[in-house]
Amino acid sequence: MKILLIDDHAIVRAGLRRLLSSLADPEIVEAANGRDALIRYREGRPDVVILDFNLPGIGGLELLQRLMIDDPTACVLVFSMHAEAIYASRALQAGAKGYVSKNAAPDELLIAIRKLAEGGRYIENEIAQELALQSAPEGHPLHQLTERDMEIMRLLAEGRSLAEIAAELGVSYKTIANTCSQIKAKLGVARTADLIRLSIEMGVS
Repeated sequence: MKILLIDDHAIVRAGLRRLLSSLADPEIVEAANGRDALIRYREGRPDVVILDFNLPGIGGLELLQRLMIDDPTACVLVFSMHAEAIYASRALQAGAKGYVSKNAAPDELLIAIRKLAEGGRYIENEIAQELALQSAPEGHPLHQLTERDMEIMRLLAEGRSLAEIAAELGVSYKTIANTCSQIKAKLGVARTADLIRLSIEMGVS
């Protein structure tokens, strides 16, 4: 089984590589950012892509969309720190075949990979239940936001400055400031303090 592992943290990739060694004849290729991931995918056409949503530069959701344009049959499992249903919903809408959070047990991740390799789909049990309850119905303000928008709101809610957020996401201060202005326009608020309040109320933080 060919697996492309996309995560910007070397220690996470190393841990996943050890876990994936229990699969039958795994051939694992790694990428630490979106640009390299696209190159690796085009070179090897892996059976399964394991994609972290929090990537510097090209964000995980944008990368997923590019992979689907490149190959609509791409088999992508999003493996994210976010356990909220809204993130899973956006990933699935963008073409992912599965979604597992980093809170999941190692065995559940292996089950998900096997399921996708067999042509199926897999959503982490707790997230699937939350999706079924429609915790974020159509018209919810979060549906207006991109994955990067939500990540910025989460970091704002944690008390990070715009400069700190820019460093965390690997982009310029101006990019973050412009994106914040766009988020405010989408949600109809004028101040960053209102963004922080909304992120807490909507469960982004």
